[in-house]
Amino acid sequence: MKKIFILLFAFTPFLILGQAKKIYRQALRSIDLNEKIELLNQVIDLEPNNLDAYFHRALAKNDLGNYHGAIVDYSKIIIEEPDADTYFNRGNSRYNLEDFNGAKADYAKAVALDKNFVDAQYSLACAKYDLGEYERAIKDFDAVLKVIPDLQIAYTLRASAHAALENYKNALKDYSTAIIVNPSSDAFYNRGLFYLDINYFQKANADFNLAIRLDRQNSFPYFYRGTTFLFLGKYKDAIEDYTTNLKFDSLDFDALLGLSIAHYKLGDSDSAKAYFQKSKNILLDKVNPQKPIEQFATSYWYLKQSLLFKSIFYDLNKL
Repeated sequence: MKKIFILLFAFTPFLILGQAKKIYRQALRSIDLNEKIELLNQVIDLEPNNLDAYFHRALAKNDLGNYHGAIVDYSKIIIEEPDADTYFNRGNSRYNLEDFNGAKADYAKAVALDKNFVDAQYSLACAKYDLGEYERAIKDFDAVLKVIPDLQIAYTLRASAHAALENYKNALKDYSTAIIVNPSSDAFYNRGLFYLDINYFQKANADFNLAIRLDRQNSFPYFYRGTTFLFLGKYKDAIEDYTTNLKFDSLDFDALLGLSIAHYKLGDSDSAKAYFQKSKNILLDKVNPQKPIEQFATSYWYLKQSLLFKSIFYDLNKL
């Protein structure tokens, strides 16, 4: 009996190993993320050092939005056996939490461990962009585009980084290249926004026309085309576009403000007053009576078109 007991005891680790592998395979096949995590929990209970189980559990947690839980699992792997994939994925979880500094550090480690890890290089560029490190982001986007020269989003983001640095010539080149790579509605829309920001209203209007022609279900080009019409003095056209924008979102206070300004420019004080009041009703902020304009501090007009808005705000507020 003692001999049999010893033999059974000797085989126990193999039985546990076989059971763990069976559950692990079942977990990988599962499409239910909660079930996948529960199965991987069982694997880890049986094999506390199964780093593959930690990795797949982290992926499942991340996909469920449990970014903190995913980071804990990725960190366990990094302590034991650091690798580029795990740093990259932990960076993604940190990025989802808007911990851009933490994400940047992880993406940098992934690139250091694997110089050919293009996804990590691109993500590193995005983290730097979000941190306002535009010059460094541009260098990383340069590296990515050498490997993937038709990656449209990289051109668009690099263009935005150039624009933030007021390198408008380079920004325009990248926005235009993005259109060449893929002449989509979004590509024309992005270049239109750039033209609008630098007060090239006619060019912006042309790009928004193309963006709308390619996708009539996107409300944003209507708003911004309306704004170009406003600056071009075509107030009735502006009103038409802002009205279309409101069909997508009746609570868009920026579109209501645009209608108020356009009607005011046409001398229709009653309509201007009505739309202005509607926009204020949506915001419903308590403001300093000495600075009522601050109620609109989050609006496009206050943030991007402050000269126009400040010049007309008090007139609208008196109607």
